[in-house]
Order: sequence, then C-alpha cells, then structure tokens
Amino acid sequence: MRIERLGRGGTVAQVLAGLDARARRSGLPAPAALTGEWFGCAAVIAPSLATAAVPPSHAFESARVRHGTGARRPGGPVIGGGWIGYLAYPDGSGAAPSLPAAAGGWTDSVLRLDLDGCWWYEALTDEPCPRDVAATVTDGTVTGSTPTVGAAWHIDWSAPDPTEHRRGVESCLDAIRAGEVYQACVCTRFTGRWSGDPLGFFADAVTRTSPARAAYVAGPWGAVASLSPELFVSRHGRRLRSSPIKGTVPRTADPAELRASVKDVAENIMIVDLVRNDLGRVADTGSVTVPELLTVRPAPGVWHLVSTVAATARAGTSVRELLDAAFPPASVTGCPKIRARELLQRWEPHARGVYCGAVGMSGPLAGLELNVAIRTVEFGPDGSCALGVGGGITADSDPDAEWRECLDKAASIVRLPSRSAHLTGGVR
Repeated sequence: MRIERLGRGGTVAQVLAGLDARARRSGLPAPAALTGEWFGCAAVIAPSLATAAVPPSHAFESARVRHGTGARRPGGPVIGGGWIGYLAYPDGSGAAPSLPAAAGGWTDSVLRLDLDGCWWYEALTDEPCPRDVAATVTDGTVTGSTPTVGAAWHIDWSAPDPTEHRRGVESCLDAIRAGEVYQACVCTRFTGRWSGDPLGFFADAVTRTSPARAAYVAGPWGAVASLSPELFVSRHGRRLRSSPIKGTVPRTADPAELRASVKDVAENIMIVDLVRNDLGRVADTGSVTVPELLTVRPAPGVWHLVSTVAATARAGTSVRELLDAAFPPASVTGCPKIRARELLQRWEPHARGVYCGAVGMSGPLAGLELNVAIRTVEFGPDGSCALGVGGGITADSDPDAEWRECLDKAASIVRLPSRSAHLTGGVR
C-alpha cells in the first residue's frame, strides 16, 4: 500500500481533462471517475482504466475484491484501488442502447480528492505516483501553465413520444386499480447523436450541476456518464446503507410542496419498505433501521424526497448475494417488486439499458458503493446516445404531471451547452 499527498491542484474537470490528454498522447485507456459524495471523498479518479464487457454476474465481484472494510487513516478513508464499472438494468425486451450488460475494469491506484480540497495518490501496490500524473493534478494539465478545460463534445437530442409515455402511465394506473401493484416506476428515454469526447461532456456536466453520485467509465464498447443524485447501496465491512429517492418537484417550486404531497410521501414510504425488505434478505435479524425519512434535498434542476435505510449484513455475505437480494434498485422498479418488473416490460417499449442499473466501485479497502444510474447518458460506439427518464406512479398520479416530471429531470442534461469547437470523434 502506498499513499502520497499531492496537495492542492486543479478542479475535478481540469484533472480529468489533463488525464484524458495524457492517456491519448500515451496510447492509454481513458480515465474513470467517481465525483460528488463517494467513500467520504469529493472525487475518486483512476488515471487510466482498461475496461471490457463482463458477464453481469461478474460485475463488482473480482477475484481481487473480498469485503472492503472501509479502512481509514487520519484525515480520511483509504481507497487504494478496485473494480470500477456498471451493471445495466436487467429487464426489457425492446430495442436497447448498444452498450453491454456490464462493463468495467480493475485499477491498482487512484487519485482521491478529500473534502478539504487536497489531492492524494493511493495505490494497493508500492508503486509511486507517475510524475506526469502528479503534474496533471498540481498544474491542472500535463504541460504548460494554462489549465486544460476539457475536450469538445456535442449532442443532438430528440425528445421521447409523450403519447407513448402516457399509455404506459395509464396502463400502470389500471394495474393499481386492479390491485396488481401499488406503485411502479414508468420510464421513457431521450435519444440522440453525439460527436467529440464523452469525457468532455461529463466534465462540463459535473462542473455545472454538481450531482452527488456522478460516475464516468469508458472503453471500446462505449461510455457511461452518470449524473446520478442517488445512492443505491454501500457496503463497508458489514454495514449496509441505501438512500432511495422518491418524490420530485422542479427547483423553481417551493420544496415544502414535497413534504405536503400525499402522493410523493406515500410513494417514498412504499419504496422505503421495499428497500427494507431487499436489505433484510441478507441482513442480521433486527438490524434493519431507517435513520432518515422524508428529507428534502436539492438535485440538478429539481428537489427530491430522500430517505435512508441501514442494516448489518450477515457474516460472510458476498457482493453477489447482496446484488441478488437488492438489484435492480427498489426506487426504479415498484411494489411488489417482482410483479412490477414483469408489468414494466409490457408498458415500456424500450429496454432501459444502463439506465436504472448501477455504476460505482468495489475495492478490498474501500468497500462497495453504487449509485442508481439515473440522469445517465449512454454513449454508443456508433455515435448514438440515450438518456432515460421516468417517475413513480401511484393511484394519485396525473399522466400530464408525470410527463412534466420526466422533462424536469432531463432538463439539466439536454440543455447543457455543448463545447463544439475542434470536435474529434470516438470513444477510446
């Protein structure tokens, strides 16, 4: 294990841009990043991450990952390295974005930005920080004195069909009235064509919107730029935690509307109960608690209603057993979960792809932290891209209001101004 204090340096966007330039110049894979609130840090970055498609059963479960302890040292957590990648939503029979069902890769070292603004280099081996990586952090770029601001990118978005979404919502309302489900998350998606560098998009997006659980991972198979505000699950030692989001109003609205909304409160509590059940399948009896209920929090373009469920995993529980119990995330499925998943495949004409899956990291020291892959743009190697949006439907839902909620959730992404000069194409 090696830890080096690099000191204050560039912003996350500047460091990512410098690492991307370094990787291109050296013929290395692109960097990967977790930014916002991950492992008690402001950012965790793999300077270069070789990724590949993997079977879904292998995602976040590497031979080198056992059960991270959430180890700490004075001044913060120890990350060191681990497997960074994603696991796509497993259901759906319609056309899906052209990304694999799971992809990621292992890194022996990371750059960590602590909450005080200091950069650290951490490695699971004894290898020192490469000089050009250290220079990228402290100068904001590999060479020269002007910080790198990011590569060019551009996306031409096309909105989904509102009548198609309405049919799904109305079918869900019929199923609720028939007693088949109590709640379900009905989704649609924006589609588009992209050019330039997806990492440039991600760097600009996190700079402008500061999502709590943002993540970026790329490879020959494509790229995923997740601007998620939501924690699906974390595991540190045997401590489990999940913070489902249910309930949304635009940022222009009074956030007090959320706590006063019978529909949003009921939706959140139903999903909290579902998360309690999911984690309870692998938890010590009596250990499942709800330390936070119905808290209003800001997110890009909207206010959300957030709760937190905590539990203690049974001794010996593997990452695979945890995912088998809880994946896909409760907040993007419905109650009861199995029936909701079955019906959603009828109501949604497209498979969700990575959207509503999970992106994150699993490491031998860091533990496991995964987001819910909402507000997530999928970049296909063929120049296609997709952005899924949706919302929870209850007996009180209004189809027109549900459509407006989809637009509110997408607005901070589809309206992001492109950086269109000197475009160069291709995900590496």
